[in-house]
Parts: sequence; C-alpha cells; structure tokens
Amino acid sequence: MHQAAGTPTPPPTPLDRYVRVRGAREHNLRGVDVDIPRDALTVFTGVSGSGKSSLAFGTLYAEAQRRYFESVAPYARRLIHQIGAPKVDSVTGLPPAVSLEQRRSSPGSRSSVGTVTLLSNSLRMLYSRAGTYPPGAERLDSDAFSPNTAAGACPSCHGLGRIHRTGEELLVPDPGLSIRQGAIAAWPGAWQGKNLRDILETLGHDVDRPWRELPEKDREWILFTEDQPVVTVHPVREADRIQRPYQGTYMSAHRYVMRTFADSKSATLRARAEKFLADSPCPACEGRRLRPEALAVTFAGRTIAELAALALTDLDAVLASASLDGEAARVLAEDLRSRIGPVTELGLGYLSLDRTAPTLSAGELQRLRLATQLRSGLFGVVYVLDEPSAGLHPADTEALLGVLDRLKEAGNTVFVVEHHLDVVRHADWLVDVGPLAGEHGGRVLHSGPPQALAGVAESATARHLFAAREAAGAPRAVRPATGTVRLTGVDRHNLRDLEAQFPLGVFTAVTGVSGSGKSTLVGQVLAREVGERLADADFPVRRLVEVDQKPIGRTPRSNLATYTGLFDVVRKLFTAAPEARARGWKAGRFSFNVPGGRCETCQGEGFVSVELLFLPSTYAPCPECAGARYNAETLEVRYAGLNIAEVLGLTVESAAGFFAEVPAARSLRALEEIGLGYLRLGQPATELSGGEAQRIKLATELQRLRRDHTLYLLDEPTTGLHPADVRVLLRQLHGLVDAGHSVVVVEHDMDVVAGADWVIDLGPGGGTAGGRVVAAGTPSEVARTAASRTAPYLARALGAGREGEAERA
Repeated sequence: MHQAAGTPTPPPTPLDRYVRVRGAREHNLRGVDVDIPRDALTVFTGVSGSGKSSLAFGTLYAEAQRRYFESVAPYARRLIHQIGAPKVDSVTGLPPAVSLEQRRSSPGSRSSVGTVTLLSNSLRMLYSRAGTYPPGAERLDSDAFSPNTAAGACPSCHGLGRIHRTGEELLVPDPGLSIRQGAIAAWPGAWQGKNLRDILETLGHDVDRPWRELPEKDREWILFTEDQPVVTVHPVREADRIQRPYQGTYMSAHRYVMRTFADSKSATLRARAEKFLADSPCPACEGRRLRPEALAVTFAGRTIAELAALALTDLDAVLASASLDGEAARVLAEDLRSRIGPVTELGLGYLSLDRTAPTLSAGELQRLRLATQLRSGLFGVVYVLDEPSAGLHPADTEALLGVLDRLKEAGNTVFVVEHHLDVVRHADWLVDVGPLAGEHGGRVLHSGPPQALAGVAESATARHLFAAREAAGAPRAVRPATGTVRLTGVDRHNLRDLEAQFPLGVFTAVTGVSGSGKSTLVGQVLAREVGERLADADFPVRRLVEVDQKPIGRTPRSNLATYTGLFDVVRKLFTAAPEARARGWKAGRFSFNVPGGRCETCQGEGFVSVELLFLPSTYAPCPECAGARYNAETLEVRYAGLNIAEVLGLTVESAAGFFAEVPAARSLRALEEIGLGYLRLGQPATELSGGEAQRIKLATELQRLRRDHTLYLLDEPTTGLHPADVRVLLRQLHGLVDAGHSVVVVEHDMDVVAGADWVIDLGPGGGTAGGRVVAAGTPSEVARTAASRTAPYLARALGAGREGEAERA
C-alpha cells in the first residue's frame, strides 16, 4: 500500500536488543522460554546436569549454526560438520555464533600451540622475510619453515621430530626363555605366534634352547631380517588332531611390530606393538623436525626451532630486545608480539609454540582459541564459551574477566557456561537453570541481573553466591599423618632437583598457577614412585588409584551400564525371566553389541547414517527399532514390567529404586552419592564430560572399597562442578581419608584447598618460572607464605570459612 502524500513517516521500529527463546526442549529442557540481552556478558549457571549447556550450546549455538548452514550453497555444506536442528519452537534476535567448547577430543600430534593460535604462521613469515641466511643461500618461502609441509619437514622423521625404533632387549625381555617358552614377547599370540615358531623350527633353528645361548647371527636374523622365506610346515601340536602341512611365510619380530604399529586398524594391537618400540629423537634433525636448509636460517642469533621451544614470555623478550633491520622485520616482530600478548594475559605464557596440542588440557586449549579470537576483530557475533575458568588459578581468573569484557566491548555478545563464582558475580546477566539435575531440572529459575537471584529460593546457585561464603571443608581439624612419601632430586619437565613430601593418611592439595608443574609432580612423578614401591613389604601404601578425566569409552557402544558392570547383572536378570527361559535365550541375547537380540538394521547403534545427494551424511533414529537398539522379539521380554531398552533409558536415580532388591545396585547408590543420579544407564560414553567420567571412575572405586591402604590421585576433580556438587564430591573424598586412605588432589578451588590437611604450593610462576615448592604445610601455614601467589586467595577462603562458622554459631 502506498503512503498518502503529506503523511508523516512512522518512526523506525526499534531494534530488539534481546535474544528470545520460546519452547526449548533439548535434552531435559522443559519448554523453556527465556529472553537474554545482546551486547552483554551472560553467564549460564546451575548444578551439573541441570540443562544449562543444553540451553547455551544445544539450543542457542546449534540454532545459530543451523541458520548459517541454510545460507551456504548445498555443495559447500558437504565440507562442514553439521549440528542437528535443536528442539525449539522459535529463537529470535540471534546473531551468528562462535563456539569455544572444551572439546573432548584433542587435535592430532602435528597440532601445537603455534598452529592453534596461528602464531607459527607469523614466526615462519618472520624467518622467511627477515631471517639471516647463510652466504649464497636462496631465500625460502614460509612453508619451508613448517614441519607439516613437504617443503619443510625433515625427510627422515617426516616432520615429527621423533622416530620409533626397537631393539633386542625390547623384543626379548627375558633371554633366559626359549623360543618355545615365549622368549620373543613381541610376536603375536595364539595360532600366528605358534606358526612363526614352527617356521623357525622348519628352517633349522633351535626353539628349545634358551635365547641367550643362540648364536648372535641367528638372533639377529630371527629378530631383524627383512627376508620372508616360505617353507612347508608339518606342525606337531595335539596328538588327537590331524595336522595338515601348510605353506608358512616367516616375518621377523621387528617387521611384525613396525607393520602392526603403522598399519593396524585395531587400537589394541597398535598399543601392544608400541610396548616394543622406543621413542627417540630423530638422528637426522635431532628432534627439530625441519630440513637443514631451514635450520641454517637464524633470527636474533637463533634458529626457528630454538625460538619455538622457548616459553612465550621468553620469546616475547627475545623479540623485544632483537635489533630489527628493515621495515619487514619491525612489522613482523610487532605483529608476533601483539599476538603473544593475549595468550600470556590469559596465564599461558609458560607454553612454547612447539608444545603439542594433545599434551594440553581442555581448559588450556579453549583459552588459546579465546586469545586468538581477541585478534580476529569480529563484530556483532555471539561467543559461546564452556567454562573458560577451568584449570585457572584464582590469580589468572582476573585476567580472564578482562578478556571477556574486551570481547563484549568490541561489539559482541558473550554467553558463558560457568561455575566459578567470581565469573558469575562479574556477569551483566545471569540465567540460572535447575533446580536440580536431569528430570528434576530443565527450568529457568532466573533470567536477569545477578543480584536479583538472591530472591530465588529454589536456586542452588543463590545459596552459594549470596550466603556467607563458607569454605567447602573448613574449618576442619587437621588430621595427623600416618606416614610419608618423600620425593627427592626430581627432574622432569619444569621440575628441577625438586624435593617434596606427601604425608599419608590425610587429604593433600597441590596448588600453583597454571604451568607450575602440579600435574607433572602428582600424575607422573608421585604416581610412578608409589607404583614402583607397592611391592615393597615395608611400604605402607598397598594400592594406587589414579582417577583421571579420560573418557570411559571411545564409542557410543560404551556406556554407564557397561563400564560399571551393571549391564552384566541386568542381562542375567532378563535371561532368568520366564519368557527368556522358555525360548532358551542366554545373556548374549540381551547385548546390543553382538548379533542375535540386537536390531540388525542399525547393528545395535540405535541410529543409522542417511546418505543424502550432494549433502553430508546425517544420522537419524533407526527406522526399524526407533532407537531402542534391539529387535522386536527381544523387546517382548520384560523384567518387573520394563523391557531391556526401557531399563537402559532409566536414570541412575530411577534405576536405584527399580533395582533396590538387587545386590549389584550398590554401584547405582555410589553414583547417586557422588551426584550423578541424573545420568541415564545407557548414556553413551561419548556424551559424558571429563568431570563426569572422572566421577564415574571414582564411584566405581567407592563401591568396591577395600581395607588395604589406598592412595587416590585426582587431577582437578572439581572441574565442571557447581559449588553444590563440589560439596557432594568432597564428602566422598574426605570419607576415604576417614576410612584410613590417602587422597592427593591437584586443585584450584580455594574452598577445597582450605579444607585440606596439607598443602603443597608450586611456583612461583609457570613454565621455567615454576617447578619449585614455594610453600608446604597446613592451609593456615601456606596462607601466611609471602612468596606464594596462592596465599592471599587461600587466606581469603580460610577467613570466609571462619566468618561463616562464626555467623552459624
């Protein structure tokens, strides 16, 4: 319709400044409606399993990605990893989104700090354009300084810097055995190993003589020959079986190990082969990964490999003091320093460019990506972050808050899923999800300014955010030690000639800034020392349990029920059901991993891959079993009214009641007691966070608790936990100590540290500036140590605990 002449133009409709979600039903969300402001820092809170990640990542980020994919040409979509459309009625006002998740899968071994942050590109350009070349040498392209390109990689190790070799002492660990007795440990087992033995015997070798007594040239040929002779073998094994002659091909132990390690698709076989290999620096490049031509170029008197091995703080100092000849050198060095700045600001200055990505924690990887985003200059996007404070010392959290503010001030919207109360207090807007986990959560209890949460009685977050801060375990009478594990002369990574004492029979917290050496000291040095001394009759510790955050399985076929062993019990219960007994079914009938009872359309996966023309494959529920994983016949059998698929769909909490009369239900009670009642029995291992995997392992240990003195080692067990869940976890850990065991945790949560019996603080900084014991003693003693960066934060936590105690009194 045309506007009449003279009619005033209506004012423009004001731009809606909110992202508005209506009817979100992803995972446990219960038709959530919520409005969240743009151009603000919004923190999503709630106990573990409440649904906050389902809202932030599963709904908002997934919807932003879906819209982006719709704008991309169909052919191009094939190249992009797609996220399924979220279950939501509508989302309005949503800008494009960038996700910075704590990915559970690490990048490959060729990925490094330099490649993740793109700093390697800048450093290579600096050497290409401004490096000092040998007289007469041709100038090299930047690709020639990369170990990941054919132009730059050392041809001997293909740019890996290390080679795998084997030797007689690895292939034959016990030379007192004969070949028939299994002297060649590297050989395959079962029939294939016997086949190789029979071939050697046919070739005239003595397989019954101790290995060390065989002639040296025979031992060399047996283990390392590249020849593959074919002989007719007449096996003699079992007298009652006819053994027919066959043509056998010999393969040396070295050839078998190298071929298995390089080519086998079986992770188990590859891992076994790796036991017989020694990892050593490449002799051609001496571990520097590059061709000689690239290593001949220097900048500030150093090769690119030498600069890449420096901590970023040291690299920055070299660049700052270097004499820069020419405009190219000045511009490139300044660019590199400006890129290093955000990384060191986030507390990662101890990392070097050549540090491989698989050795980084999920929190370190996420913060590296965050630092890179600061340089990207994006405007008007939503950043969705998953616990950026994970693995951060309190001293580094303040810098993180500054980085989040800068992203917002650059014209972006920042959504953060977070448990750290300092980050929560810093937010402009708070979305609290709960009140509890799983089916007892999934509701938005509050969406508004953080201070307004104080009036929400249902909120677990409010109780911790506004109540008088009480240290999670303090004040607690310090337990006396029952013994000591003393470490002396420790030299590993950045630990140099370190001495440390770990008291036994108590709760010990190891603290320090990121990169100070905590995980190295506990997870590598202490674990190895205790492991080696377990056989010593005088050593007080009888068992060592390391509870890490590695996945409990790498495929969707592994789940909570299979890991805890409960699934074996469940299958036996179904086998004993009248319908199953009448049909003569065994326990295997109720496994979705083998043919028989499973749905063969999806082979027990519950979903099928759908091939689309000109589009990437997508996954959909199996049309035959609708995701149940079993065939219709198997699902006819019921136990206490439920079929096997319905049992796998139960939460731990529901299953504990359902199996109340079954002795094996104690594993469910252990999971409940550690705060995992919201997980489903059949929940795939690939859907679990690192923190959930760690607590599942701990619960599994708790339910088979033994009297033998056990040392439990945990690396940041509170990562990913709401303060309410931290209390639940600590009750279990302190219960272990009260039962006579020892617990050592690497931890940044000062409330947890305040409740410990003994604290070992490493530092004072990270990387080369760390690796020393700055303080050791009770929490109160460490809190008074002037040289410790942990001390002021620990003192605050201890003071808050005493204030809370006084108020309760």
